[in-house]
Amino acid sequence: MNKTIRIGTRDSQLALWQANTVSRALEKLGHATELIPVKSEGDLNLEVPLYEMGITGIFTRTLDVAMITGKIDIAVHSMKDVPTRLPKGIVEAAVLKRANPGDILLHKGLDFLEGEGTIATGSLRRKAQWLNRYPLHKVEDLRGNVNTRMKKLETNSWNAAIFAAAGLDRIDLKPEDHLELNWMIPAPAQGAMLIVAMEEDAYCREAIIALNHADTAMCVAVEREFLKVLEGGCTAPIGALAVIEGDQLYFKGGLFGLNGEQKFEIEKTVPLTEVKDLGRKCAEEILENGGAELMKTIKQVLN
Repeated sequence: MNKTIRIGTRDSQLALWQANTVSRALEKLGHATELIPVKSEGDLNLEVPLYEMGITGIFTRTLDVAMITGKIDIAVHSMKDVPTRLPKGIVEAAVLKRANPGDILLHKGLDFLEGEGTIATGSLRRKAQWLNRYPLHKVEDLRGNVNTRMKKLETNSWNAAIFAAAGLDRIDLKPEDHLELNWMIPAPAQGAMLIVAMEEDAYCREAIIALNHADTAMCVAVEREFLKVLEGGCTAPIGALAVIEGDQLYFKGGLFGLNGEQKFEIEKTVPLTEVKDLGRKCAEEILENGGAELMKTIKQVLN
């Protein structure tokens, strides 16, 4: 059976870039595709049973609903936005080759790093790590798609804002005058793109698996396992990065206090043959060494 694969997408520049990238790759393999714009969450009639299926991701929920209700066949996400627990019936179908996983600073000059200053980010992870390193600084909330956030930086008095390098690279918006934040642990799966499909859709799953990048899939699986064990259903400042180096996998993970007052970090290098359960073991080590108390405090503040 041949069918047109309907790719659901939001209308942001980055979302469209991602959807078109997958569309071109599938068409190169001989599959017909169609992009289906999906309206914002507020335009959808969300029935209670859909939430009972476990739809939680604020950035992925709209496309999850469209897939479950049969409006689209697959969806493409920035993988760092995807909850570790997918809605019932939806599965990870392929992970594309990862781009730069790091964070970068867009700034109006770097003199403020030596004293007081204000940076902007909507990420608890970035805020916590920044305040741990620069406790004299203030952090303002910054939300919206990439273009919106860049515009807000221009029009506000902030000194700088933090962005994912991959997002700006993909839509060719990364300025030459930026600072690579090599010391900051990225979000689990940052820089990777995930294609999801319905578990029962054998045609789409078979088509999509050809796009899977095995090394990236292995790395992000470790990172997301680390996140899942630490998080326990609570949003928290957690970073994780796994990198394959020859026949070894290097992993670094961290859990941070909301205002940077505490941090628990772990680094491990293991043979690729011993990667199984690495994320879980690293998370459990952090929890046993004080991370459990910090997570308890974070949940009390955020819930």
